[in-house]
Amino acid sequence: MASSSPHHRAAVVAGVLLVVAAALCSRGAMAQLTADYYDCTCPDAYNIVKNVLIEAHKSDVRIYASLTRLHFHDCFVQGCDGSVLLDALPGVANSTEKLAPANNNSARGFPVVDKVKAALENACPGVVSCADILALAAEISVELSGGPKWSVLLGRLDSKTANFKSAENLPSPFDNLTVLQQKFTAVGLHTVDLVALSGAHTFGRVQCQFVTSRLYNFSGTGRPDPTLNGGYRAFLTQRCPLNGNGSALNDLDPTTPNLFDNHYYTNLEVNRGFLNSDQELKSSPPAQGVTAPIVDQFASSQDAFFDNFAQSMINMGNIQPLTDPSKGEVRCNCRVAN
Repeated sequence: MASSSPHHRAAVVAGVLLVVAAALCSRGAMAQLTADYYDCTCPDAYNIVKNVLIEAHKSDVRIYASLTRLHFHDCFVQGCDGSVLLDALPGVANSTEKLAPANNNSARGFPVVDKVKAALENACPGVVSCADILALAAEISVELSGGPKWSVLLGRLDSKTANFKSAENLPSPFDNLTVLQQKFTAVGLHTVDLVALSGAHTFGRVQCQFVTSRLYNFSGTGRPDPTLNGGYRAFLTQRCPLNGNGSALNDLDPTTPNLFDNHYYTNLEVNRGFLNSDQELKSSPPAQGVTAPIVDQFASSQDAFFDNFAQSMINMGNIQPLTDPSKGEVRCNCRVAN
């Protein structure tokens, strides 16, 4: 048989490349998350999200911390599937995670997510899921605040329903270390993840209602939490007086409240953790030899914290990702199922 002509061979190669490209741009059921998921279908997705967040931050200095928290609260409830974004169904009780105790009047940033979604729909209609928006927004928020960057794995689909009951069991500011460990273990995360992800409390704000028991009636004793630094306690009693406004806001990190750094851990070293669940990592008896040494490491090395935080965010983003098209979808509106 005569050999094919150069033109024929070139055509064959071109055809093969087209098939490969098509395969790279398609994802089957139960696909793995990949960093290049939108490279073919919405190559500018990252920059679109980033631009909306930068604009939102101009009028809301808290937004980066709030969006990072939304990703956390999404992933801990039936996996990273955008379920936290769903509004209540008319006439259906407990149909939204937004009303669960950990989210009600606390979770925020939903209008900014809407703006991100609108911008992505304008550029790449029906392509980028709301769950992936939360993952991208968290990384961008941390990076823009001075924190680490990491390669965000993408390809999640959106759930069609929320899970109010599961959202009731989100990690709580009042949890002790044992309960926190149980909640992290239940979603496949380990002790280093617990300590590293708690470091997201290095920026953002928190309401007085979450610290008043530590200030005035710790564990029902009628006295303050003995692990709370005296000077810091005096400062907080001015900010959060007994029977005062429980919704008043305070800096989680009183030193650099808007920067993502390792001051969360240096605060814990001197008993200046705002939430009980924070100080538990360093001061509780079960923490000794378990979480306390990790706190010490991150307090002494911001690089160690950043490296572990980035990896723990990737780990968290891999909690039960919804990738089966028969069970999930790409929502047109992050607040409602299609």
